Amino acid sequence: MTTYQALEVTQQEANVFATVTDRQLAEPKENEVIVKIHYSSLNYKDALATKQNGGVIRNYPMVPGIDLAGEILASHDPQWPIGEKVLVTGFGLGVTHPGGYSQAQVVPTDWLVRLPDRLSLKESMLFGTAGFTAALAVLAVIDDSVKKNASIFVTGATGGVASTAIGLLASLGYQSITAITRKKETAQWLTVCGATSICTPEEVLPEKKRPLAKQTIDVLIDTVGGPFVSELLPSLSYGGKAALCGNAGGIQLETTVLPFILRSVQLIGIDSVAVPIDKRAAIWDFLAAHKELLTAIPQTEIALSAIPAQADLLLAGTHSGRTLISIQVKK
Repeated sequence: MTTYQALEVTQQEANVFATVTDRQLAEPKENEVIVKIHYSSLNYKDALATKQNGGVIRNYPMVPGIDLAGEILASHDPQWPIGEKVLVTGFGLGVTHPGGYSQAQVVPTDWLVRLPDRLSLKESMLFGTAGFTAALAVLAVIDDSVKKNASIFVTGATGGVASTAIGLLASLGYQSITAITRKKETAQWLTVCGATSICTPEEVLPEKKRPLAKQTIDVLIDTVGGPFVSELLPSLSYGGKAALCGNAGGIQLETTVLPFILRSVQLIGIDSVAVPIDKRAAIWDFLAAHKELLTAIPQTEIALSAIPAQADLLLAGTHSGRTLISIQVKK
């Protein structure tokens, strides 16, 4: 393979364009491999990368795609032999380094994760960064102190991160999982994922905003950010935990110190980009152990050329579940 197709984002004056183009394959350096990519996925960050002022890509042209899964096509490193199945998420992929929306990609070896035995390449990208983030959030807030009947709230429930988190929590045996979404009437599939109730934001917010509200939430996984999470924090119970991993609703957080100093609430930030490589294999093994949850999440499979239109749906809030990019099968 000397040439390959990729979705390339370019900028011309005030406009950004995302088109499938032919590119020349470079020779990998000593600390790099070439991955023949079979699958990628569409995340909120990827959708922003296709837009003007999306805040993701700084230098154009760029191949977006913060996820990829495939097999090594060329390598100078015996630890990473040709044919080895690998996946990459985060780091600079699709942001400062050409990403996964491509039939092949040169990738640094210190970004590579070996595909777990129990996970196929396709399944790994049905999880993708969304699933990886969900696993980080769940593992950050769940420990032996959290009882199986604890009241757990998950916001932005129809998105990939939240729906995967719901599935993981259910697989771990938690019995009171409230899925919060504005798509309540069309999101009954969340009960198949493991949600025990589905509510709109208005149904769970306290009637009056106070520094401290009635203690109704033991654990909160927030994938939205903005004013909504600010209004939920006062409802966390004593010793409660909140994991924050999204900003689609905004980046501002307005709160008081009272939930933290009077109720010993913990606020935990979740980042999936810079997780040390030595911790990533354990996270992927955790996801592989619970891969049956993927059957409950709506899935859409598209080609490279369909990414811009699907990104529009995601940013418009009309997208649910996970979108898989099939790289080699469809052009």
